[in-house]
Amino acid sequence: MRKLVILGGGYGGLAIVEELIEKHIPLDVSIVLIDRMPFQGLKTEYYALAAGTVSDLELRVKFPVDSRVSTVYGEVDNLDLENKLVYLEQQDPISYDWLVIGLGCTDKYHGIEGAETFSTSIQTFSAARKTYQQLNDVKPYGQVSIVGGGLSGVEVAAELRESRPDLNIRIIDRGAGVMSAFPGKLQLFVAEWFKGHEVEMLGNVSLSKLEQGVLHDHNSSKPLLSDVTVWTAGIQPVPIVQRLDLPKDNQGRLIIDEHHQLPSHSGVFIVGDCAALPFSPSGQAAGAQGKQIAEVMQAIWHDKTPRLGKIKLKGVLGSLGKKSGFGIMGGTPLMGRVPRLVKSGILWRSKRHFG
Repeated sequence: MRKLVILGGGYGGLAIVEELIEKHIPLDVSIVLIDRMPFQGLKTEYYALAAGTVSDLELRVKFPVDSRVSTVYGEVDNLDLENKLVYLEQQDPISYDWLVIGLGCTDKYHGIEGAETFSTSIQTFSAARKTYQQLNDVKPYGQVSIVGGGLSGVEVAAELRESRPDLNIRIIDRGAGVMSAFPGKLQLFVAEWFKGHEVEMLGNVSLSKLEQGVLHDHNSSKPLLSDVTVWTAGIQPVPIVQRLDLPKDNQGRLIIDEHHQLPSHSGVFIVGDCAALPFSPSGQAAGAQGKQIAEVMQAIWHDKTPRLGKIKLKGVLGSLGKKSGFGIMGGTPLMGRVPRLVKSGILWRSKRHFG
């Protein structure tokens, strides 16, 4: 029995499984999905879990049930690409004929002393739960600092403002303002929303060190006090990918060929945040890439040459609480209630495996 092993049941890994289930899978092929959790966590919504506006049950998506797919739960410990083995903690190694690495990302701390120790994260389901607990326990009128003024930081700050109107909330960024990667019109809209909801925005802050309850700015002698600090200031591939001695881009993502495989290891596919793609990491990009990897597998199984088109993303959407949002769809900036409703609709479809 030939075996396709998929590491990670996130947006990319799950897209591969769902696409293959809908198509013909050879009788001598089995699919093994490996994940630490018995469900997919909707990572793009972890900001709401951390802010306490949704329960974790709302962000769980059941894995597909099919006789051709088996699931293994555990933590991937090591990879032996030469001998085609996946090592799991306290479990026997699993062999494969084809492998998909879709293990996602972790926070990037940019070498800032104490950042990992004295901040909290939303990168995993477990981390978001812990962040919720810390934020929930902040006393009235306490200070919450969110490091990073990109999409994740903005969504955490806005959702937390609706959840805890009593708190003092600030966003800290090394740039001049929030959402610097977005058009000026959207930057202004988000900044105005924060001003209207009394969320402080601190730009041009270069953090040099974090201690318990204290953030040090390289540009100022005055420390910033904080009851809880949430880190959203960058990501990088998970450590197991970082350890692979293979060509990577300047963000540490693995270089892949036109069929999403490692050039030096045919049959090893990289999907999602671990792959060097021509656009920023996102659930949408991982899902689109996963569908193409499923196409490649179908071609391999039927002795055909894969013919893949160019991945085209539909846009980016962000939330400002439950009633407002922003985004870019087809190159057009969107602001207000409409992008928030669109995002809610996409989330509804994701929960029901409609893409």
